[in-house]
Amino acid sequence: YQRRVHGNVSDDNVKYRVGVLLTEAETLLKDQVTRALLHNWCKSQSTCHEIELKCRNAASEIVKAFISTLPDLRQLLILDMRAAYEGDPAASCVEETALCYPGMDAIFTHRIAHELYKLKVPLIPRMMSEYAHHRTSIDIHPGAEIGKSFFIDHGTGVVIGETTIIGDYVKIYHGVTLGAISTKKGQGLSGRKRHPTVGNRVTLYSGAVILGGATIIGEGATIGGGVFLTKSVPPGQTVLQPEPTLLFSKPSHLEPDYSSFDPAI
Repeated sequence: YQRRVHGNVSDDNVKYRVGVLLTEAETLLKDQVTRALLHNWCKSQSTCHEIELKCRNAASEIVKAFISTLPDLRQLLILDMRAAYEGDPAASCVEETALCYPGMDAIFTHRIAHELYKLKVPLIPRMMSEYAHHRTSIDIHPGAEIGKSFFIDHGTGVVIGETTIIGDYVKIYHGVTLGAISTKKGQGLSGRKRHPTVGNRVTLYSGAVILGGATIIGEGATIGGGVFLTKSVPPGQTVLQPEPTLLFSKPSHLEPDYSSFDPAI
């Protein structure tokens, strides 16, 4: 885009610049969606000119529908940035959360991928989520439904499964898993609710593992670090691990002998 759109962006030309970028993005996306639809078709049948034309027409309708969601997506992303800023005392400004936070990178990608997923675009949403996974170490399936003002703090190791439903104003920390209890039946579980539901204003601390499609975390609940859950939690409850027993060894009065220590070992 930078090669095609020259010069600085100003208040006078910003609408024109955005229009140019959206037009180019629409053209590129139509081509990629067409390819994805053709790939899906080719898995069972051979292609022909008529099928390719149908895929191109379908891609045009899909991209048109996707572009119509951009104003709402923009508003959601603004709320996500605000949630990150207000939820992290280390943030110096809202822009820092957008430019520097891996959680925001993953959420930005997910919001777009999720819209394409709802429009039944093959492959591309998963490719987008795995690209974000590679960049951020945050794995969010594009099928996951995530409410407004969502904040992932730090983010490394977060996993959010396909049928997860997350409410509004939810904050989660690194290492949280929202997963399935078992996938032994493989494709037999496709289309079923396998992942948990998280209510509004829930906080999930680092290392929490919450599994199962019937598991519901009630509104306003707090799940402590390292907790493993396969059962629902009522609204407003706090779930914590038992405090560990600390064992302290007696200090040795013997000074260590380094006279025979070989640093080459």
